[in-house]
Formats: sequence, structure tokens, C-alpha cells
Amino acid sequence: MTGHNPIDTSSTPRTRKTVVPSTASPPRLTTLILLSAIAVLPVNAILPSLPHIAATFRADFALVNLAVAGYAIATALTNLVAGAISDRYGRRPVALIAISIFIAASVGCALATNIGVFLLFRAMQASIATCFSIALVVIKETSAERKAASKLGYLAMGWAIAPMLGPLFGGFLDELFGWRAIFVVFAILGAAALALSISELKETAAIFSGARANYLASYGQLLHSARFWTYTLCMTFSMGTLYIFLGGAPLAIGKSLDGSTAALGLYMGMIPAGFILGSYLAGRYASRLPLGTMLVLARLLTCMGLLVGLSLSMSGNTHILAFFGPCVFIGIGNGLTMPAANTGVLSVHVELAGTAAGLAAAMSIAGGALVVAIAGVFVAQLATVDALFGAMLISASLAMLAALCAAFLDRPIAEPNS
Repeated sequence: MTGHNPIDTSSTPRTRKTVVPSTASPPRLTTLILLSAIAVLPVNAILPSLPHIAATFRADFALVNLAVAGYAIATALTNLVAGAISDRYGRRPVALIAISIFIAASVGCALATNIGVFLLFRAMQASIATCFSIALVVIKETSAERKAASKLGYLAMGWAIAPMLGPLFGGFLDELFGWRAIFVVFAILGAAALALSISELKETAAIFSGARANYLASYGQLLHSARFWTYTLCMTFSMGTLYIFLGGAPLAIGKSLDGSTAALGLYMGMIPAGFILGSYLAGRYASRLPLGTMLVLARLLTCMGLLVGLSLSMSGNTHILAFFGPCVFIGIGNGLTMPAANTGVLSVHVELAGTAAGLAAAMSIAGGALVVAIAGVFVAQLATVDALFGAMLISASLAMLAALCAAFLDRPIAEPNS
């Protein structure tokens, strides 16, 4: 293999669009990591405060819970729209507007006097999710492909650590100052992110003669690409495997811990730790491997881990580590998968990188939810470790199949440069 980038060559659409490459200097990787972290920190930071929010507004807890479920829906919709807008108007203005909306929404949540107003501003907070997609695209537009996959590995570490610390962060603020303090701090963090972005986030989008094409046509162009589907489906089933674990582990293994939620939380934390390890490994080694190879190795690692877990369970081994040990490979495999798959998605059509990032994120979130909804029926009925490992292994195997298809589609492109 030569140093030529096979994916970038293949991904340039066969149209008459003229490309003027961006010459902007990239922001520091630490800046992009911070932007990606603040993009996911609000997701679960308010979880410990939901009962207090319900009490303040004298609202039904199920309604207050929309602050979490509704936020997830708003995040998917934000990613879907903002990515396409950034292709048309640029990465910098979209990021700055998104952060500004987040700041205003955080202040609105802190000052809300009823549950309706609170939920409205909470949905608006989801605008910050744009920063993660923008960070992905900026890295892709300022780095060679394998180097981009390496940087995305480090970016994923920040993206994974933030939601791990979120509940601790939110609970600490709530206990000391009340739940409204969480949103005041969000506004302050948003202001810091805005100042940092104004200083460092230069425009990196290339200028294309077809930049003002119809949005639906852009989505259609991506959805007609087999490579886009393989990378996106790989992420979807990888996330689905994780969601099945998160939903099924308390049901299948909770009794083994004598109902201790603290112990359950401690053991479940091994999987995010595995994701951080996988992301670190991607950062170290992704630049040395083709994307397809990286994906196949990542998914093989997860499948082998789950297969070992299923074998241990079927042989009657009920030790707690016989369950959680193999499940760590879900995190490691996903940590390796996401940087490579995101790089592949962004390479399908270079002039639609923002649209691709947003569409893939929305499809992965929705697809992962669908996977866990289907698997959840099966796991809930049986409520056994065997059933849980079986459901996770099926989802992981489908991710493996998508990874193999991605590697196969990329092979003919790479061969002429061998």
C-alpha cells in the first residue's frame, strides 16, 4: 500500500462540482475534545435532580422524565438538520449559533417557573449536540484519513468520559446549591466554549460549486451510497449491542448482587471504561490500519468476548466477573469502531461531510433504539444471562457483517495503489 489515500479518491462524487480546498489552520485537538465533551455532558447530568425538579414544579415524574427522553429525540433531530446546514453555510457559524442557543437555553432552564417552559428550554439545549458533529467534520477536513481516525479516537475518549462524570457533576451541584445551579454552570461552560470557538474555530469547509443543492437531494445522495450504509449500520448495531446490555444487565444480573445498586453501577462502569480504552487504542493505532481492517478487528473483538461470555454462562459459571468481564469487550470494540466508522461516513462524499455526520448520528440513535426495543421483548420474557448474551451477540454479529461489507467495498479501491 502506498501513502495515497484510497478512500478520499473513491468518495469524490462523479459530478462536475469544483472544489476549492480549505486552507484554514485547524484548531487544537484539545479544543475539539472540549467541544465534544460539552456536547454530551448535559445528556445525563440532571438525572440525580429529576425528583427535585418534579417537586419544584409539582409535576408528574413521567412528565419531568421528558427532560431526558425528549432531549435524546431533540439531539437526533438537531444532528440531522445542523449537519446539512453546516455544509451550506460553514462549520464555524453553525457551531457559534448552536453554542449561543445552548447558553440562552441553559439560562432559560435555570429561570423556568413551570414545567412547560422548562421542557421547552431543555429541548433547545440539545443544540449543543451540533458541536460533536462539527468537531468530527473539522478533524476530517484538516487531516489525512488515517490520521483523522486516530484523532477521532482521542475525541471519543472525551466524548465518553463526560457522560460518565455527568451524574456526579450534577448531583454535586444539586446537593450544594440546588438543581438550578446545574444550568447556571452549563451557561458558564457554554460561554467559555463560545469564547474558545470564536478564537480557534476557523472555517474549514471547502467551497463547492454545488453548495446550495437541495437538502433532500443531499440526503438522497448519501442514502444511495452502499458505503454510507455499511459504516452507519456498523455503528447502529454496535450501539444497539451497548443499549441491550444497559437495559438487560440490571434485569438479568441484579439478583446476583443482592439488589445492591451501588455494586451494579460499579460493575456497569467497566463498560464505559472499556470504551475509553478502545478509543485510546484507536488514537494510537488507527493511523496504521485501513478503516475496513480496523472495523473488522474491532467487531471481531466484541463478538469473541460475547461468545466467551455465552459459553461461560451456558456451562453454569455464575461468577459476576464471568458476566461483566466479557461485556467489557463491548466497550473496547465500540471505542475502536466509532472513530473508524465515523471517518468512513465522512469520506463517502467529501462535499456532504456535515450532512453525512448528522444523518449517520440520527440513524444510529434511532436504529440503536429500535434494536434494543426488539431485543428487549426477548430478554424481558426470559430474563436470563443466556438470553442477554444471545441478544447482544446477534446485534454484535450484525455489526460484524456490516464491517465486513465496508472492508469489501473498500478493497477494490485500494488494490490499484498496492
